[in-house]
Amino acid sequence: MNTFLFDLDGTLLSIDMNKFEEIYFAAVKKSFPEKENIVTDLLLSTKTMIMNKENITNKEVFMNDFSERTGLQADFFMDRFNTLYATQFDKIQEAIVHEKPLRESVKLLKKKGYRLVLATNPLFLIEATRKRIVWAGLNIEDFDHITTLEESHYFKPHLEYYKEILEHIDAQPEDCIMVGNDVSEDLVAKKLGLKTYLITDHMLNKNNLEIVTDHQGNYEDFRKYIERLPNIK
Repeated sequence: MNTFLFDLDGTLLSIDMNKFEEIYFAAVKKSFPEKENIVTDLLLSTKTMIMNKENITNKEVFMNDFSERTGLQADFFMDRFNTLYATQFDKIQEAIVHEKPLRESVKLLKKKGYRLVLATNPLFLIEATRKRIVWAGLNIEDFDHITTLEESHYFKPHLEYYKEILEHIDAQPEDCIMVGNDVSEDLVAKKLGLKTYLITDHMLNKNNLEIVTDHQGNYEDFRKYIERLPNIK
């Protein structure tokens, strides 16, 4: 095993997702004052994007559906979203719980020579993802690959999402472990042959699924697990 795939929100970034959504949706409403149902439209277009299995980027799916649903031109609403990320998105830091162990674990993995992938559900443009990485105390350069709205074609929990990552980094499933807090979205990687580690601090199991994983534990447990791993360089 030489590659770690990490979820972001709730895993690398300790965050209150309810507060995250409250702040984000308020920012969306402020950015589109002329559209009373903008949050509903956003959620419906996001659902369309998540369900898509055609080989076109998530961004293309979203732009096409959101434009048709709202009657807004793509250039217009993308400018609004870019402005939102530049000016209002930082308020989401209010939802962050600052915890150190997982950040320290990532640094230790890099020191030991392991390859790192940010396997976050690609709902956001790269700028918003970059900010969340920084809030987690990390850098884009810490990762060999990051899944983003612009480049990814699939979403968790679709297996195609993980297959695309493996193809991009030229890795075999048995060489990888997926680390995340969502039973449905992250542990599904096991079906492809990846190992899995469930982070329990902010665990999500909306569908009350049976937990099937190779490892599980809190942030501190994970740090101890990393400390036991051998150096590979």
